Amino acid sequence: MGWVDADAHVVESPLTWEYLLPSEQKFRPQLFKPEGETQKAHWVIDGKIRGLFRFTFSAEDVTQKSEQFGRNMTTTMATRDLADVAGRIRHMDELGIDVQVIYPSIFLDPCTDRPDTDVALCGAYNRWMSDVWKQSRGRLRWMATLPLLSMPDALDQLKFAKENGGCGVFMRPIEGSRQISDPYFFPLYEQAQNINFCIGLHQANGSAAAVDMMVNPDGSRDFFNQYRIFNVGALFRILNCGIPKMFPRLRFGFIETAASWVPWVVYELRRRLDTVNHKLPNDFLERSGIFVTCQIGDDVPYLIKNCMGENTLMIGTDYGHADSSTELDALTTLKESGGITSQMHKKIVEDNPRAFYGLAQ
Repeated sequence: MGWVDADAHVVESPLTWEYLLPSEQKFRPQLFKPEGETQKAHWVIDGKIRGLFRFTFSAEDVTQKSEQFGRNMTTTMATRDLADVAGRIRHMDELGIDVQVIYPSIFLDPCTDRPDTDVALCGAYNRWMSDVWKQSRGRLRWMATLPLLSMPDALDQLKFAKENGGCGVFMRPIEGSRQISDPYFFPLYEQAQNINFCIGLHQANGSAAAVDMMVNPDGSRDFFNQYRIFNVGALFRILNCGIPKMFPRLRFGFIETAASWVPWVVYELRRRLDTVNHKLPNDFLERSGIFVTCQIGDDVPYLIKNCMGENTLMIGTDYGHADSSTELDALTTLKESGGITSQMHKKIVEDNPRAFYGLAQ
C-alpha cells in the first residue's frame, strides 16, 4: 500500500483561523514577532503569548540547520504551513511516502484555560485540516485536536473528525491538571474505540504552569523536561492503571519521544506487576494496543528482540519542524542502516502505522 509517515506536522498560519465561525472571530489568535527574530513568531491568544510559536525559517535557515545536524531538514514555508498542498504531496512522492499523518504545532503547548476559546480554536483547526485532507485526496490524514476543556464539545468535534479525514485524537500526556488516566477522559476513550480512532500522545505538555516552570537558566526552552519526559510517565501510568483492560480496543501511540526509554518503563512495570503466579507476557505492549515511534538513533534490533516485538514500532519524519527529531529521509535511512530485515522495515514504515492509525492495509 505504501509507506506511512507516522509523525508529520503542519505549522499553523493566519489561514488556519479563517476557519473560525463568524461568531468566533473574537477568539482569533494574532501573531507577534520580536524585532530581529527570523525563525519564529509568537501567537497571542486571550491577550497572552500562548501555544507553540509559529516556525518561520527561511530557506537559508533550513539549509544551515541541515548542515548543523547532518541530516535532511529542507522544506519550504508553503509546504510546512500547507499553503501549497500540491507541493507537499510532490515532496512526499520524492521521499517515497504514500500517507502523512499530521499533528499540530501550536497545540503542543497549552493555548488557553477558557473553554469557549478552546472550542473555537480546535474547531477552526479541525475544519481546516478537513479541507486539507480533501485537497490532498486522502494522502494527508490528520489527528483531531479536541477542546478537552469541554467534553461535550470534544465529543461533537470527534464525530466531525471521523467523517472528514481524521484518523485519531492528538493528546498531550498532561492536560491542564489532569493526567492521561483521569476518568474525565473515559467518555472520549470509549467513543474513540467505538469509531476505531487511536490516541496519539505526541511529546507535548498541556500544563501552562509546567511549561513556564521548566526553562533553562538563560531563558531558553528545555524541551526535554517540558515535553519528552512526560510521555515516559504516561506510558507507565496507562499500563499501571489498567487503561487497556478498561478500553481493550483502544490504541495509544507515543509519538516523537524516540523509543530507547521503553525498556526502562517495561522494567519498572515488571518490578511492580509481576508476581510468582502472574508474569507479564513478553508481548504485553502489543496486547495493550501500545505503539511507539522510533528514531534513527534507537537500537531498533535490540528493541524488537527484547521488549517491543515487530508489531509496535513506527517511524516519522517530523516534517514541518527543524529540530532534534527532524529527519525527512528517516524511512529510507532506517532501511539502509542495517540490523533489521526487509520484513521488519516494512512493519515499521507501513504495516504498524496503518494498524495504529486505522488506515487501509
